[in-house]
Amino acid sequence: MTVFIFSACLGGVLVGLSRQLNGRLSISTTPLIASFWNHAIGFAALTCLGLFVGGLLPAGVAEAPWYAYLGGPIGVIFVAAGSWVIARIGAVNSALLIIGGQMVTGVAFDYISAVPTSFWANATGIVLIVGGMMVSRRRRKGDGTQ
Repeated sequence: MTVFIFSACLGGVLVGLSRQLNGRLSISTTPLIASFWNHAIGFAALTCLGLFVGGLLPAGVAEAPWYAYLGGPIGVIFVAAGSWVIARIGAVNSALLIIGGQMVTGVAFDYISAVPTSFWANATGIVLIVGGMMVSRRRRKGDGTQ
C-alpha cells in the first residue's frame, strides 16, 4: 500500500510541476503552442518508452469502443486550459479548482456507476478544497496582491 500512496503523491507532484512548466511556456508563447509541445514531446517520450518496454500495440486494441480514445483530445483541452489559467490565477487556485473539478466529477461517476462511497466523506473533501481556495484568495487580497 505504501508504494501506491507514494506513487499517487509523486504523480501529484509531477502534475503540479507540469502545470508550472506549461504555464511558463504559455506566457512565452500561447496556451495552444504550450499544449502542442507538451503533447509532442510527451508522445515522443512515450513512444520511445513503449518501444523499449514493448507492448505498445497490444492485441485487441482495435476492439476498444470509440469513446475509449476520447482521453487524448480531452487531455489536450485540459493541458491547454491549465496552461492558460495558471498564468492568470496562480498555481494554488489553479490546482484547487482542478482538484475540485476532479472531486466533483469523481463523486458523480461513482454515484452513476453505483460504486459504494461515503457521501459525507466526499462532500467534506469537496468543501475543504473549495474552502482552501477561498482562504488562499482572501489571503492574497489582504496582501494587496492578486
